[in-house]
Amino acid sequence: MGELFVIVISSMLVSNVVLSQFLGICPFLGVSKKVETAAGMGAAVIFVITIACAITYPIQKCILDPFGLGYLQTIAFILIIAALVQFVEMALKKFLPALYESLGVFLPLITTNCAVLGVAINNINNDYNFIQSLVCGFCTAVGFLIAIVILAGIRERIEFNDVPDSFKGTPIVLVTASLMAIAFCGFAGLV
Repeated sequence: MGELFVIVISSMLVSNVVLSQFLGICPFLGVSKKVETAAGMGAAVIFVITIACAITYPIQKCILDPFGLGYLQTIAFILIIAALVQFVEMALKKFLPALYESLGVFLPLITTNCAVLGVAINNINNDYNFIQSLVCGFCTAVGFLIAIVILAGIRERIEFNDVPDSFKGTPIVLVTASLMAIAFCGFAGLV
Protein backbone atom coordinates (compact mmCIF):
# COMPACT_ATOMS: atom_id res chain seq x y z
CA MET A 1 0.00 0.00 0.00
CA GLY A 2 2.94 2.31 0.73
CA GLU A 3 4.25 1.82 -2.80
CA LEU A 4 0.90 2.92 -4.25
CA PHE A 5 0.92 6.06 -2.10
CA VAL A 6 4.41 6.92 -3.37
CA ILE A 7 3.24 6.35 -6.96
CA VAL A 8 0.21 8.61 -6.39
CA ILE A 9 2.17 11.53 -4.94
CA SER A 10 5.04 11.09 -7.37
CA SER A 11 2.82 10.89 -10.44
CA MET A 12 0.61 13.86 -9.58
CA LEU A 13 3.05 16.30 -8.03
CA VAL A 14 6.73 15.36 -7.83
CA SER A 15 7.18 14.00 -11.35
CA ASN A 16 4.32 15.94 -12.94
CA VAL A 17 4.14 14.84 -16.54
CA VAL A 18 4.01 18.39 -17.88
CA LEU A 19 6.02 20.41 -15.40
CA SER A 20 8.78 17.94 -14.56
CA GLN A 21 8.96 15.54 -17.50
CA PHE A 22 7.90 18.11 -20.13
CA LEU A 23 5.58 15.68 -21.90
CA GLY A 24 2.26 16.88 -23.27
CA ILE A 25 3.29 20.50 -23.75
CA CYS A 26 1.19 21.02 -26.92
CA PRO A 27 -2.24 20.62 -25.30
CA PHE A 28 -0.92 22.17 -22.08
CA LEU A 29 -0.16 25.45 -23.84
CA GLY A 30 -2.82 25.24 -26.55
CA VAL A 31 -5.95 24.40 -24.55
CA SER A 32 -5.24 26.39 -21.40
CA LYS A 33 -6.95 29.65 -22.38
CA LYS A 34 -10.16 28.92 -20.45
CA VAL A 35 -10.63 26.84 -17.32
CA GLU A 36 -13.69 25.00 -18.69
CA THR A 37 -11.86 23.92 -21.84
CA ALA A 38 -8.76 22.97 -19.86
CA ALA A 39 -10.84 20.87 -17.46
CA GLY A 40 -12.52 19.12 -20.40
CA MET A 41 -9.16 18.37 -21.99
CA GLY A 42 -7.86 17.13 -18.64
CA ALA A 43 -10.85 14.82 -18.25
CA ALA A 44 -10.32 13.43 -21.76
CA VAL A 45 -6.62 12.87 -21.01
CA ILE A 46 -7.50 11.12 -17.73
CA PHE A 47 -9.75 8.73 -19.60
CA VAL A 48 -7.29 8.08 -22.44
CA ILE A 49 -4.19 7.61 -20.25
CA THR A 50 -5.97 5.35 -17.75
CA ILE A 51 -7.50 3.14 -20.44
CA ALA A 52 -4.24 3.16 -22.41
CA CYS A 53 -2.36 1.90 -19.36
CA ALA A 54 -4.99 -0.78 -18.78
CA ILE A 55 -4.69 -2.03 -22.36
CA THR A 56 -0.98 -1.58 -23.08
CA TYR A 57 0.17 -3.45 -19.97
CA PRO A 58 -1.44 -6.80 -20.88
CA ILE A 59 -0.43 -6.40 -24.51
CA GLN A 60 3.17 -5.89 -23.46
CA LYS A 61 3.19 -8.73 -20.91
CA CYS A 62 1.00 -11.25 -22.78
CA ILE A 63 1.91 -10.67 -26.42
CA LEU A 64 5.02 -8.57 -27.00
CA ASP A 65 7.30 -9.98 -24.26
CA PRO A 66 6.47 -13.72 -24.60
CA PHE A 67 6.90 -13.68 -28.38
CA GLY A 68 10.03 -11.51 -28.37
CA LEU A 69 8.27 -8.62 -30.10
CA GLY A 70 9.39 -5.88 -27.71
CA TYR A 71 10.69 -3.85 -30.66
CA LEU A 72 7.05 -3.34 -31.73
CA GLN A 73 6.14 -1.68 -28.41
CA THR A 74 6.03 1.90 -29.69
CA ILE A 75 4.04 1.05 -32.81
CA ALA A 76 1.55 -1.12 -30.91
CA PHE A 77 1.07 1.50 -28.20
CA ILE A 78 0.55 4.29 -30.73
CA LEU A 79 -2.13 2.26 -32.52
CA ILE A 80 -3.90 1.55 -29.23
CA ILE A 81 -3.78 5.21 -28.20
CA ALA A 82 -5.06 6.37 -31.60
CA ALA A 83 -8.05 4.01 -31.35
CA LEU A 84 -8.83 5.22 -27.82
CA VAL A 85 -8.72 8.85 -28.87
CA GLN A 86 -11.10 8.15 -31.72
CA PHE A 87 -13.47 6.57 -29.22
CA VAL A 88 -13.24 9.61 -26.91
CA GLU A 89 -13.76 11.96 -29.85
CA MET A 90 -16.91 10.13 -30.97
CA ALA A 91 -18.27 10.03 -27.41
CA LEU A 92 -17.67 13.76 -26.86
CA LYS A 93 -19.19 14.64 -30.22
CA LYS A 94 -22.33 12.69 -29.34
CA PHE A 95 -22.77 13.49 -25.63
CA LEU A 96 -20.92 16.82 -25.09
CA PRO A 97 -20.95 18.71 -28.40
CA ALA A 98 -20.07 22.07 -26.81
CA LEU A 99 -16.92 20.64 -25.24
CA TYR A 100 -16.13 18.84 -28.49
CA GLU A 101 -16.30 22.14 -30.38
CA SER A 102 -14.28 24.06 -27.78
CA LEU A 103 -11.48 21.48 -27.81
CA GLY A 104 -11.34 21.72 -31.59
CA VAL A 105 -8.14 20.45 -33.15
CA PHE A 106 -6.59 19.69 -29.77
CA LEU A 107 -8.74 16.61 -29.19
CA PRO A 108 -7.19 14.65 -32.07
CA LEU A 109 -3.83 15.89 -30.79
CA ILE A 110 -4.23 13.58 -27.79
CA THR A 111 -3.28 10.86 -30.27
CA THR A 112 0.11 12.48 -30.68
CA ASN A 113 0.31 13.63 -27.06
CA CYS A 114 3.63 12.23 -25.99
CA ALA A 115 2.41 12.14 -22.38
CA VAL A 116 0.03 9.27 -23.15
CA LEU A 117 2.71 7.21 -24.86
CA GLY A 118 5.34 8.23 -22.31
CA VAL A 119 3.27 7.05 -19.35
CA ALA A 120 2.52 3.69 -20.98
CA ILE A 121 6.19 3.10 -21.77
CA ASN A 122 7.38 4.37 -18.36
CA ASN A 123 5.04 1.93 -16.62
CA ILE A 124 6.68 -0.94 -18.47
CA ASN A 125 10.20 0.43 -17.92
CA ASN A 126 9.54 0.92 -14.19
CA ASP A 127 8.41 -2.73 -14.02
CA TYR A 128 5.07 -1.85 -12.46
CA ASN A 129 2.46 -4.54 -12.06
CA PHE A 130 -1.04 -4.06 -13.50
CA ILE A 131 -2.50 -2.23 -10.48
CA GLN A 132 0.57 0.02 -10.13
CA SER A 133 0.38 0.75 -13.85
CA LEU A 134 -3.28 1.78 -13.58
CA VAL A 135 -2.66 3.93 -10.51
CA CYS A 136 0.35 5.59 -12.13
CA GLY A 137 -1.58 6.26 -15.35
CA PHE A 138 -4.61 7.70 -13.57
CA CYS A 139 -2.57 9.85 -11.18
CA THR A 140 -0.28 11.10 -13.93
CA ALA A 141 -3.35 12.21 -15.87
CA VAL A 142 -4.75 13.88 -12.74
CA GLY A 143 -1.41 15.69 -12.45
CA PHE A 144 -1.85 16.85 -16.05
CA LEU A 145 -5.36 18.05 -15.17
CA ILE A 146 -4.07 19.94 -12.12
CA ALA A 147 -1.34 21.65 -14.13
CA ILE A 148 -3.53 22.62 -17.10
CA VAL A 149 -6.35 23.96 -14.91
CA ILE A 150 -3.92 26.03 -12.82
CA LEU A 151 -2.35 27.47 -15.96
CA ALA A 152 -5.79 28.21 -17.44
CA GLY A 153 -6.83 30.02 -14.27
CA ILE A 154 -3.67 32.10 -14.32
CA ARG A 155 -4.09 32.87 -18.02
CA GLU A 156 -7.66 34.07 -17.44
CA ARG A 157 -6.39 36.47 -14.80
CA ILE A 158 -3.43 37.63 -16.92
CA GLU A 159 -5.86 38.92 -19.55
CA PHE A 160 -6.97 41.65 -17.14
CA ASN A 161 -3.47 42.69 -16.11
CA ASP A 162 -1.12 45.20 -17.65
CA VAL A 163 1.51 43.07 -19.36
CA PRO A 164 4.38 44.72 -21.29
CA ASP A 165 3.92 44.46 -25.06
CA SER A 166 7.01 42.27 -25.48
CA PHE A 167 5.51 39.70 -23.07
CA LYS A 168 1.94 39.60 -24.39
CA GLY A 169 0.70 36.30 -25.73
CA THR A 170 2.97 33.28 -25.79
CA PRO A 171 5.94 34.79 -23.92
CA ILE A 172 3.97 35.45 -20.72
CA VAL A 173 2.41 31.97 -20.94
CA LEU A 174 5.87 30.39 -21.20
CA VAL A 175 7.14 32.46 -18.27
CA THR A 176 4.08 31.43 -16.25
CA ALA A 177 4.56 27.76 -17.13
CA SER A 178 8.24 27.92 -16.17
CA LEU A 179 7.37 29.49 -12.81
CA MET A 180 4.82 26.74 -12.26
CA ALA A 181 7.51 24.14 -13.01
CA ILE A 182 9.80 25.76 -10.46
CA ALA A 183 6.97 25.78 -7.91
CA PHE A 184 6.25 22.09 -8.50
CA CYS A 185 9.94 21.34 -7.80
CA GLY A 186 9.05 22.16 -4.19
CA PHE A 187 7.13 18.88 -4.03
CA ALA A 188 10.34 16.90 -4.60
CA GLY A 189 10.86 16.42 -0.86
CA LEU A 190 7.54 14.60 -0.44
CA VAL A 191 8.80 11.31 -1.81
